[in-house]
Amino acid sequence: MLTELSISGLGVIDSATLEPHAGFTVVTGETGAGKTMIVTALGLVTGGRADSSRVRTGSPRAVVEARIQVDSQSSAAAVVRSAGGELDDGDTVTVVRTVGADGRSRAHVGGRGAPVATLSELTDELIAIHGQSEAISLLRPAEQRAVLDRYAGLDPLVVTYREQREAWRSLAAELTARVEHARERAQREQVLRLGLAEIESVAPLPGEDAELIATVRRLENADALREAVQGSLSALSGADTLSDQPTAVGLVEAARRLLVGSDDPRLAGWDEPLHQASVVLGDVSADLAGYLDALDADPARLEETLARQSVLRGLTRRYGVDADAILAWADDARRELADLDTSEEALAALRARRELAAAELAATAAALSDRRSAAAVTLSAAATAELAHLAMGRAELAVAVARTAGDPVGGDSIQVDGRWCVAGAEGIDQVEILLTAHAGAPPLPIARGASGGELSRVMLALEVVLSDADPVSTLVFDEVDAGVGGRAATEIGRRLALLAGTHQVIVVTHLAQVAAFADRQFVVDSAADGAVRAASVREVSGEDRRVELARMLGGTDGPTALAHAADLLAAASSAPR
Repeated sequence: MLTELSISGLGVIDSATLEPHAGFTVVTGETGAGKTMIVTALGLVTGGRADSSRVRTGSPRAVVEARIQVDSQSSAAAVVRSAGGELDDGDTVTVVRTVGADGRSRAHVGGRGAPVATLSELTDELIAIHGQSEAISLLRPAEQRAVLDRYAGLDPLVVTYREQREAWRSLAAELTARVEHARERAQREQVLRLGLAEIESVAPLPGEDAELIATVRRLENADALREAVQGSLSALSGADTLSDQPTAVGLVEAARRLLVGSDDPRLAGWDEPLHQASVVLGDVSADLAGYLDALDADPARLEETLARQSVLRGLTRRYGVDADAILAWADDARRELADLDTSEEALAALRARRELAAAELAATAAALSDRRSAAAVTLSAAATAELAHLAMGRAELAVAVARTAGDPVGGDSIQVDGRWCVAGAEGIDQVEILLTAHAGAPPLPIARGASGGELSRVMLALEVVLSDADPVSTLVFDEVDAGVGGRAATEIGRRLALLAGTHQVIVVTHLAQVAAFADRQFVVDSAADGAVRAASVREVSGEDRRVELARMLGGTDGPTALAHAADLLAAASSAPR
C-alpha cells in the first residue's frame, strides 16, 4: 500500500505530505485549494506524462516522493532490484519523480536513477487511478472488452490468441507473397541455384585462399628457402656439412660441461637451463630437417596451385572477399532457397500449415468468445445489483458480446463454428456495455444512455464487482462522485467503504456524504496567497472533522450543518463494511 506521499512545487502546492490509511482515505478542500494535485502527483510517480506547466510558478522543479509498501518476493520488488534499487526495511520502496521548469523529467526507484518507464512497470500492479478521463475511456469498445476480460481472468487466453493470430497471419502473408511474386522469386531462385552450383563445383575449403597464397610463395622461392634452411641447420647442429665450424648445439653443450665440471655449486646450478636450451635447439633442428625434406620445387605443382588460386579468385569476385565469405554466401543462399521455393509441393505444404494455424486460431477464438459470453451474463447481473446500491435501482446494465461477421475472401477472416468471423487483434468479439435507464426504456450504449454522474457510478459499480479479480492494491478515485448528490452520494460513499475492505482506497471528493465513510480524512487549505504549504494539508478527526463536513454540506459551521454532519458520521460508522 501507499504509506506516504510528499509533494513540493506542484501546481498550487508549495509543500505537502499525506499519509493515507490502509483502508479508506478522503482528501477534501475548497475548490481550487489543490486537492486534485494529489491525484496529479500520483500520476507522476506511476509514470504519467510530465508537464512543465504543472511546476509551481517560481519553483525550479516539482518533486513527488512516494513510499510504497510491497511484498519483498513480489514482481514489484523484482523491478526495484533489477533497476539497481533497494527496499527500505525490507518491504518499502521509495519512488521519486522530478519535473523541472524546463520540462526535464527524472525518476528514482529505491535510491537509484531509473527510466520513467520503470515507474509504470513498478506501479502497474500497485496503484490504479480512476478519474473523469478513465470514466470517459470506458466509452471506448476496447476498454469495455478489457473490463470483461479482466473480470473473467482471460488475459492468458488473449495472449495465446494473439500469438496464434500472428503465426496465422505470417503464414498467410508468406503464401500470398509466394503466389503473387512467383516470377520474381523464380528468377531469384535461378540466380541462387546457379551460384550454389558454381561454388559446389569448386568446393572451396575454409581458409583455403590464405593457404594457397602461402603454398605459392613456398613453391616460387623453394631454392632460396632450401638454402636458408640448410644454413640454419649447419649453424645449429652442423647437419649436411663437413665443416669443423662450431655449432649452436655444440657450443651450448661445451658450456654446460665446463660449468658442471667446476667445483662451484652456484655454477653447477646452470646445468638444467643449458640442458633445456640444448633440447630446444635439437627440436628446432629436427623440425627444420622435416621442412627441408617436404620442400617441393615441382613446377607442375606450382602451376596446379596457381590454377586453383585463379578459380578461387573468380568466386571471390562474385560471392565474397575470401573463401570463408564464399561459404557464408552459400549457406545464406540455401536458407533463402528454402523460403523461395514456389513449386506446387512447397505451396501445398505452406497452405496446409496455414490451414492448421487457422484451425488452432479458430479453436482458441471460439473458447475466448464462449468464456466472454458466459462472463458477460454474471458481470451484467453483478453490476446491475451494484447500481441498485448507487441510487440507480431502476437501471440495468448489460454486457453484450457479439461475434464480428467476416467475409470468406477477407484477409482477416476465419471460420468459427461454421461461421466466418473477423479475427481482430483481441478476438472475434465486439463487446458493448448497454444501459437501460428504467423498465420499458430501450437498452442504449453507455456513451448515449448515461449522463456524466451515471457514468461515474457505472465505473464505480464495475470497480466494486472487479475488486476480487483486480491485482491492484491501491485504488485512487478523482471526484468519482461528480454530478451526483443526496442519496446517490451516500451510496457511493458506502460502496467505496466496502471496496476499502479489500483494497486501499484514496478518494478526492467535494461531497460530505462520501467523506463521512472514510477511515481518515485530510483537508487541503490554501493560504492567502493561494499556496498550499506543509501545514495546509492536515488530518482532521473528532470535532475538526465534524466542522469540515459541515462546511462541505453548507459552507457554514452553524448548528444545523454541524448536526447534519454528526448524523452523517453516525450513519457511516454504523454501516456494514
